[in-house]
Amino acid sequence: MLTNPRADRVRSVRALSRRAARVRSGRFVVDGPQGVREAVRYAAERVVDVYVTPEAAQRHGDIVGVARAGGLWVHETSDEVMAAMAGTDAPQGLLAVVEDVPVTLGEVLASRPGTLVVLAQVRDPGNAGTIIRGADALGASAVLVSEASVDVHAPKVVRSSAGSLFHVPVVTGLALDAAFAQLRAAGVALLAADGRGSTLLPDADLARPHAWVLGNEAWGLTDELRTACDDVVAVPIPGHAESLNLAMAATLCLYGSLLARSARTER
Repeated sequence: MLTNPRADRVRSVRALSRRAARVRSGRFVVDGPQGVREAVRYAAERVVDVYVTPEAAQRHGDIVGVARAGGLWVHETSDEVMAAMAGTDAPQGLLAVVEDVPVTLGEVLASRPGTLVVLAQVRDPGNAGTIIRGADALGASAVLVSEASVDVHAPKVVRSSAGSLFHVPVVTGLALDAAFAQLRAAGVALLAADGRGSTLLPDADLARPHAWVLGNEAWGLTDELRTACDDVVAVPIPGHAESLNLAMAATLCLYGSLLARSARTER
């Protein structure tokens, strides 16, 4: 059992809360049973180590069993070591270190995607993780993240994605001008999700392959980005709320895409 919270191994895991350490090592931390479960089930080849407290090993024996059956390194730790590694107020006793395996836009486009999500300067980790989770749940082909957006492997993004990082491809570090050109060349329409759009979501053309372009939480999409898109689509708000949270708006747009795909299948 690992019992020394000042050990080099513990410090190296804790360091992954910093972006510089993640970039240098090509690894990130998944904290909590839901994320670790998805990592060991769907991306076992990327899991470097699993750490678990005795109490969590009993409570989440199914996850630990899958990890051990897959030949993964499972290390038992004290509560103090787990707290030092996780760096959170209430660690859940189960943590994994996972390798980052980058995905390219070219690889995504080679799979002939139907619905994509583009995060353009999205900075809030909770929003980014929730959008990745929604994209996974509603059948999007991939999430594309601009170079000015939050690091998708930051702990808060990983937690809020609830394991969806291991289900849906996520392309990071994109220069939007080049990415837009590549998407257009592949026949993917660019739909800006913006409350000032003249096209309402129920009227948007979602029958063709398309990418929802989502802007920054504070200022939305720049005029330049809206102009670069093929259409600007607004979610209708019949109630008294002034606007929608970015992740909520993204979920509604993706649900619209799902309905359009389902309608095509039924024909």
